[in-house]
Amino acid sequence: MTKLRKILLFGVAVLLFSIAAAAEANAYVIFVSNEKDDTVSVVDSASLKVVKTIAVGHRPRGIIITPDHKTIVVCLGDDGQIAMIDANTFQVTRKFDSGSDPELLNISPDGKILYVANEDDSLVTIMDFKTGNTIEEVPIGVEPEGMAVSPDGRIVVATSESTSMAHFIDTKTYKVLANILVDSRPRYAEFTADGSKVWVTSEVGGTVSVIDAKTYKILNVIHFAIPGVRPELISPVGITFTKDGKRAFISLGKANRLAVVDTSNYNVIDYVLVGQRPWHTALSPDGSTLYSANGETNDITVVDVASLRPTKSVPVGRLPWGLAIRP
Repeated sequence: MTKLRKILLFGVAVLLFSIAAAAEANAYVIFVSNEKDDTVSVVDSASLKVVKTIAVGHRPRGIIITPDHKTIVVCLGDDGQIAMIDANTFQVTRKFDSGSDPELLNISPDGKILYVANEDDSLVTIMDFKTGNTIEEVPIGVEPEGMAVSPDGRIVVATSESTSMAHFIDTKTYKVLANILVDSRPRYAEFTADGSKVWVTSEVGGTVSVIDAKTYKILNVIHFAIPGVRPELISPVGITFTKDGKRAFISLGKANRLAVVDTSNYNVIDYVLVGQRPWHTALSPDGSTLYSANGETNDITVVDVASLRPTKSVPVGRLPWGLAIRP
Protein backbone atom coordinates (compact mmCIF):
# COMPACT_ATOMS: atom_id res chain seq x y z
CA MET A 1 0.00 0.00 0.00
CA THR A 2 1.39 3.35 -1.01
CA LYS A 3 1.94 6.12 1.48
CA LEU A 4 -0.67 8.31 -0.28
CA ARG A 5 -3.27 5.54 -0.14
CA LYS A 6 -2.63 5.06 3.58
CA ILE A 7 -3.09 8.77 4.16
CA LEU A 8 -6.35 8.77 2.18
CA LEU A 9 -7.71 5.75 4.04
CA PHE A 10 -6.77 7.31 7.35
CA GLY A 11 -8.52 10.51 6.35
CA VAL A 12 -11.69 8.63 5.39
CA ALA A 13 -11.63 6.75 8.70
CA VAL A 14 -11.31 9.99 10.64
CA LEU A 15 -14.18 11.50 8.65
CA LEU A 16 -16.47 8.52 9.27
CA PHE A 17 -15.60 8.56 12.95
CA SER A 18 -16.37 12.28 13.13
CA ILE A 19 -19.73 11.78 11.40
CA ALA A 20 -20.63 8.94 13.76
CA ALA A 21 -19.57 10.95 16.79
CA ALA A 22 -21.59 13.94 15.63
CA ALA A 23 -24.66 11.75 15.07
CA GLU A 24 -24.29 10.26 18.54
CA ALA A 25 -23.84 13.70 20.08
CA ASN A 26 -27.06 14.90 18.41
CA ALA A 27 -29.05 11.85 19.49
CA TYR A 28 -31.73 12.28 22.11
CA VAL A 29 -34.34 10.14 23.81
CA ILE A 30 -38.13 10.28 23.42
CA PHE A 31 -40.37 9.13 26.28
CA VAL A 32 -43.96 8.18 25.41
CA SER A 33 -46.70 7.49 27.98
CA ASN A 34 -48.91 4.55 26.95
CA GLU A 35 -52.27 4.93 28.66
CA LYS A 36 -53.59 1.39 28.09
CA ASP A 37 -50.33 -0.53 28.60
CA ASP A 38 -49.43 1.21 31.89
CA THR A 39 -45.96 1.84 30.47
CA VAL A 40 -43.60 4.47 29.13
CA SER A 41 -41.82 3.65 25.86
CA VAL A 42 -38.25 4.91 25.48
CA VAL A 43 -37.40 5.65 21.84
CA ASP A 44 -33.87 6.32 20.58
CA SER A 45 -33.95 9.23 18.12
CA ALA A 46 -31.09 7.89 15.99
CA SER A 47 -32.54 4.44 15.32
CA LEU A 48 -36.20 5.39 15.92
CA LYS A 49 -36.64 2.13 17.82
CA VAL A 50 -38.01 1.41 21.28
CA VAL A 51 -34.98 0.63 23.44
CA LYS A 52 -36.82 0.24 26.76
CA THR A 53 -40.35 -0.24 28.04
CA ILE A 54 -40.87 1.00 31.60
CA ALA A 55 -43.72 -0.30 33.74
CA VAL A 56 -44.83 2.78 35.68
CA GLY A 57 -48.32 2.26 37.11
CA HIS A 58 -51.92 2.48 36.03
CA ARG A 59 -53.05 4.79 33.23
CA PRO A 60 -50.05 7.04 32.58
CA ARG A 61 -50.96 10.20 30.67
CA GLY A 62 -49.36 13.59 31.37
CA ILE A 63 -45.57 13.43 31.08
CA ILE A 64 -42.86 16.10 31.37
CA ILE A 65 -39.11 16.39 31.84
CA THR A 66 -37.62 18.52 34.62
CA PRO A 67 -35.70 21.70 33.68
CA ASP A 68 -32.37 20.01 34.53
CA HIS A 69 -33.25 17.13 32.16
CA LYS A 70 -32.59 14.54 34.88
CA THR A 71 -36.10 13.30 35.65
CA ILE A 72 -39.18 12.29 33.70
CA VAL A 73 -42.39 12.92 35.67
CA VAL A 74 -45.56 10.99 34.79
CA CYS A 75 -49.18 11.24 35.98
CA LEU A 76 -50.66 7.85 36.96
CA GLY A 77 -54.36 8.57 36.70
CA ASP A 78 -55.79 5.37 38.17
CA ASP A 79 -53.23 5.25 40.99
CA GLY A 80 -53.60 8.85 42.15
CA GLN A 81 -49.83 9.15 41.97
CA ILE A 82 -46.93 10.84 40.22
CA ALA A 83 -44.01 8.63 39.11
CA MET A 84 -40.42 9.84 38.78
CA ILE A 85 -38.18 8.17 36.19
CA ASP A 86 -34.42 8.68 36.02
CA ALA A 87 -33.95 10.11 32.51
CA ASN A 88 -30.58 8.34 32.08
CA THR A 89 -31.09 4.93 33.69
CA PHE A 90 -34.81 4.64 32.78
CA GLN A 91 -35.62 3.39 36.28
CA VAL A 92 -38.63 4.47 38.35
CA THR A 93 -37.04 6.12 41.39
CA ARG A 94 -39.99 7.53 43.37
CA LYS A 95 -43.76 7.78 43.50
CA PHE A 96 -45.79 10.50 45.22
CA ASP A 97 -49.47 10.56 46.12
CA SER A 98 -50.93 13.44 44.13
CA GLY A 99 -54.69 13.39 44.63
CA SER A 100 -57.38 11.62 42.62
CA ASP A 101 -56.94 11.08 38.88
CA PRO A 102 -53.99 13.31 37.95
CA GLU A 103 -54.16 13.94 34.21
CA LEU A 104 -51.69 16.66 33.20
CA LEU A 105 -48.96 18.38 35.16
CA ASN A 106 -46.25 21.00 34.84
CA ILE A 107 -43.26 22.24 36.78
CA SER A 108 -41.91 25.63 37.81
CA PRO A 109 -38.97 26.99 35.76
CA ASP A 110 -36.62 26.42 38.71
CA GLY A 111 -37.73 22.79 39.00
CA LYS A 112 -38.90 23.10 42.61
CA ILE A 113 -42.70 23.03 42.37
CA LEU A 114 -45.09 20.65 40.61
CA TYR A 115 -48.57 21.68 39.50
CA VAL A 116 -50.98 18.77 39.02
CA ALA A 117 -54.52 18.75 37.59
CA ASN A 118 -56.67 16.38 39.66
CA GLU A 119 -59.62 15.66 37.41
CA ASP A 120 -61.91 13.92 39.93
CA ASP A 121 -61.45 16.49 42.70
CA SER A 122 -61.68 19.75 40.68
CA LEU A 123 -58.35 20.79 42.19
CA VAL A 124 -54.91 21.95 41.21
CA THR A 125 -52.52 20.25 43.62
CA ILE A 126 -49.29 22.16 44.22
CA MET A 127 -46.44 19.92 45.38
CA ASP A 128 -42.82 20.22 46.48
CA PHE A 129 -40.82 18.36 43.83
CA LYS A 130 -38.09 17.26 46.22
CA THR A 131 -40.23 15.93 49.05
CA GLY A 132 -43.54 15.19 47.35
CA ASN A 133 -45.37 17.12 50.06
CA THR A 134 -48.54 18.96 49.11
CA ILE A 135 -48.11 22.71 49.52
CA GLU A 136 -51.60 23.81 48.55
CA GLU A 137 -54.79 22.61 46.87
CA VAL A 138 -56.54 25.20 44.70
CA PRO A 139 -60.23 24.59 43.89
CA ILE A 140 -61.12 25.39 40.28
CA GLY A 141 -63.74 24.22 37.76
CA VAL A 142 -64.96 20.70 37.07
CA GLU A 143 -62.59 18.16 35.48
CA PRO A 144 -59.32 20.11 35.32
CA GLU A 145 -56.79 18.93 32.76
CA GLY A 146 -54.52 21.48 31.06
CA MET A 147 -51.69 22.94 33.12
CA ALA A 148 -49.43 25.72 31.84
CA VAL A 149 -46.73 27.64 33.73
CA SER A 150 -45.62 31.10 32.61
CA PRO A 151 -41.95 31.48 31.61
CA ASP A 152 -41.30 33.62 34.71
CA GLY A 153 -43.09 31.11 36.95
CA ARG A 154 -45.54 33.67 38.35
CA ILE A 155 -48.76 32.36 36.80
CA VAL A 156 -50.27 28.93 36.30
CA VAL A 157 -53.17 28.39 33.91
CA ALA A 158 -55.41 25.36 34.44
CA THR A 159 -58.27 24.36 32.16
CA SER A 160 -61.47 22.73 33.39
CA GLU A 161 -63.19 20.56 30.81
CA SER A 162 -66.77 20.54 32.11
CA THR A 163 -66.75 24.19 33.22
CA SER A 164 -65.20 25.30 29.89
CA MET A 165 -62.84 27.75 31.57
CA ALA A 166 -59.19 28.70 31.77
CA HIS A 167 -58.24 29.59 35.34
CA PHE A 168 -55.31 31.94 36.03
CA ILE A 169 -53.62 31.21 39.38
CA ASP A 170 -51.01 33.35 41.18
CA THR A 171 -48.13 31.05 42.21
CA LYS A 172 -47.22 33.21 45.25
CA THR A 173 -50.63 33.56 46.83
CA TYR A 174 -52.33 30.53 45.22
CA LYS A 175 -55.32 32.77 44.51
CA VAL A 176 -57.38 32.45 41.32
CA LEU A 177 -56.92 35.73 39.46
CA ALA A 178 -59.35 35.15 36.61
CA ASN A 179 -61.76 32.58 35.21
CA ILE A 180 -62.01 32.88 31.43
CA LEU A 181 -64.84 31.21 29.55
CA VAL A 182 -63.65 29.46 26.38
CA ASP A 183 -65.24 26.97 24.00
CA SER A 184 -66.50 23.59 25.16
CA ARG A 185 -64.15 21.08 26.82
CA PRO A 186 -60.79 22.87 27.03
CA ARG A 187 -58.01 20.27 27.19
CA TYR A 188 -54.65 22.04 27.09
CA ALA A 189 -52.98 25.40 27.70
CA GLU A 190 -49.60 26.71 26.60
CA PHE A 191 -47.84 30.05 27.11
CA THR A 192 -46.00 31.74 24.27
CA ALA A 193 -42.25 32.01 24.86
CA ASP A 194 -42.48 35.66 25.94
CA GLY A 195 -45.29 34.90 28.38
CA SER A 196 -47.62 37.46 26.84
CA LYS A 197 -50.30 35.04 25.63
CA VAL A 198 -51.85 31.72 26.54
CA TRP A 199 -53.28 29.39 23.90
CA VAL A 200 -56.11 27.08 25.03
CA THR A 201 -57.51 24.21 22.97
CA SER A 202 -61.20 23.27 23.16
CA GLU A 203 -61.79 19.69 22.08
CA VAL A 204 -65.57 19.73 21.63
CA GLY A 205 -65.75 23.39 20.58
CA GLY A 206 -63.17 22.65 17.87
CA THR A 207 -61.25 25.88 18.45
CA VAL A 208 -58.18 27.43 20.04
CA SER A 209 -58.56 30.58 22.15
CA VAL A 210 -55.64 33.01 22.38
CA ILE A 211 -55.78 34.89 25.69
CA ASP A 212 -53.82 37.97 26.77
CA ALA A 213 -51.91 36.88 29.88
CA LYS A 214 -52.15 40.31 31.54
CA THR A 215 -55.64 41.55 30.68
CA TYR A 216 -57.21 38.05 30.47
CA LYS A 217 -59.00 39.13 27.30
CA ILE A 218 -59.52 36.68 24.43
CA LEU A 219 -57.56 38.13 21.52
CA ASN A 220 -58.49 35.59 18.88
CA VAL A 221 -60.36 32.34 18.37
CA ILE A 222 -58.81 30.02 15.80
CA HIS A 223 -61.14 27.80 13.76
CA PHE A 224 -60.27 24.83 11.57
CA ALA A 225 -61.78 23.43 8.36
CA ILE A 226 -60.43 20.33 6.61
CA PRO A 227 -61.84 19.30 3.21
CA GLY A 228 -63.56 15.94 3.50
CA VAL A 229 -63.50 15.89 7.32
CA ARG A 230 -66.70 16.45 9.30
CA PRO A 231 -66.44 19.46 11.65
CA GLU A 232 -67.35 17.38 14.73
CA LEU A 233 -64.22 15.24 14.17
CA ILE A 234 -61.94 18.27 14.51
CA SER A 235 -61.07 18.05 18.19
CA PRO A 236 -58.04 20.17 19.23
CA VAL A 237 -55.97 18.84 22.14
CA GLY A 238 -52.18 19.39 22.36
CA ILE A 239 -50.13 22.45 21.35
CA THR A 240 -46.44 22.76 20.49
CA PHE A 241 -44.75 25.97 19.35
CA THR A 242 -41.72 25.92 17.06
CA LYS A 243 -38.39 27.12 18.48
CA ASP A 244 -38.71 30.52 16.81
CA GLY A 245 -42.33 30.85 17.97
CA LYS A 246 -43.56 31.57 14.45
CA ARG A 247 -45.71 28.49 14.13
CA ALA A 248 -47.88 26.34 16.37
CA PHE A 249 -48.75 22.69 15.84
CA ILE A 250 -52.22 21.78 17.12
CA SER A 251 -53.18 18.11 17.54
CA LEU A 252 -56.67 17.71 16.06
CA GLY A 253 -57.60 14.38 17.64
CA LYS A 254 -60.30 12.54 15.71
CA ALA A 255 -59.38 14.44 12.52
CA ASN A 256 -56.05 12.52 12.47
CA ARG A 257 -54.11 15.65 11.64
CA LEU A 258 -51.92 18.38 13.05
CA ALA A 259 -52.92 21.94 12.18
CA VAL A 260 -50.01 24.30 11.47
CA VAL A 261 -50.85 27.86 12.55
CA ASP A 262 -49.01 31.10 11.77
CA THR A 263 -48.72 32.76 15.19
CA SER A 264 -48.42 36.27 13.70
CA ASN A 265 -51.91 36.28 12.19
CA TYR A 266 -53.49 33.03 13.50
CA ASN A 267 -54.06 31.69 9.99
CA VAL A 268 -53.88 27.95 9.39
CA ILE A 269 -50.98 27.25 7.02
CA ASP A 270 -51.45 23.53 6.51
CA TYR A 271 -52.76 20.27 7.92
CA VAL A 272 -50.33 17.38 8.42
CA LEU A 273 -51.78 13.87 8.22
CA VAL A 274 -50.46 11.69 11.06
CA GLY A 275 -51.74 8.55 12.82
CA GLN A 276 -55.21 8.17 14.25
CA ARG A 277 -56.27 10.31 17.21
CA PRO A 278 -53.15 12.41 17.86
CA TRP A 279 -53.11 13.59 21.47
CA HIS A 280 -49.90 15.49 22.10
CA THR A 281 -46.67 16.43 20.33
CA ALA A 282 -43.07 17.25 21.25
CA LEU A 283 -40.24 19.00 19.44
CA SER A 284 -36.68 17.75 19.04
CA PRO A 285 -33.99 19.77 20.87
CA ASP A 286 -32.86 21.47 17.65
CA GLY A 287 -36.44 22.18 16.58
CA SER A 288 -36.17 20.35 13.27
CA THR A 289 -38.42 17.37 14.05
CA LEU A 290 -41.83 17.02 15.64
CA TYR A 291 -43.23 13.84 17.18
CA SER A 292 -46.95 13.11 17.46
CA ALA A 293 -48.41 10.51 19.86
CA ASN A 294 -51.33 8.81 18.09
CA GLY A 295 -53.66 7.04 20.49
CA GLU A 296 -55.61 4.78 18.15
CA THR A 297 -52.76 3.59 15.91
CA ASN A 298 -50.37 2.91 18.81
CA ASP A 299 -47.51 4.81 17.23
CA ILE A 300 -45.73 8.13 17.02
CA THR A 301 -45.45 9.99 13.74
CA VAL A 302 -42.16 11.73 12.89
CA VAL A 303 -42.74 15.06 11.11
CA ASP A 304 -40.09 17.18 9.38
CA VAL A 305 -40.77 20.73 10.57
CA ALA A 306 -39.26 22.50 7.54
CA SER A 307 -41.24 20.61 4.90
CA LEU A 308 -44.26 19.80 7.11
CA ARG A 309 -44.09 16.21 5.87
CA PRO A 310 -44.51 13.06 7.95
CA THR A 311 -41.45 10.87 7.43
CA LYS A 312 -41.92 7.77 9.58
CA SER A 313 -44.27 5.93 11.92
CA VAL A 314 -42.75 4.34 15.03
CA PRO A 315 -44.77 1.66 16.90
CA VAL A 316 -44.89 2.13 20.68
CA GLY A 317 -47.35 0.87 23.35
CA ARG A 318 -51.12 0.89 23.36
CA LEU A 319 -52.89 4.25 23.49
CA PRO A 320 -49.83 6.54 23.42
CA TRP A 321 -50.84 9.86 24.98
CA GLY A 322 -47.98 12.21 25.90
CA LEU A 323 -44.32 12.78 25.05
CA ALA A 324 -41.24 14.19 26.74
CA ILE A 325 -37.77 14.49 25.22
CA ARG A 326 -34.38 14.24 26.96
CA PRO A 327 -31.66 16.11 25.02
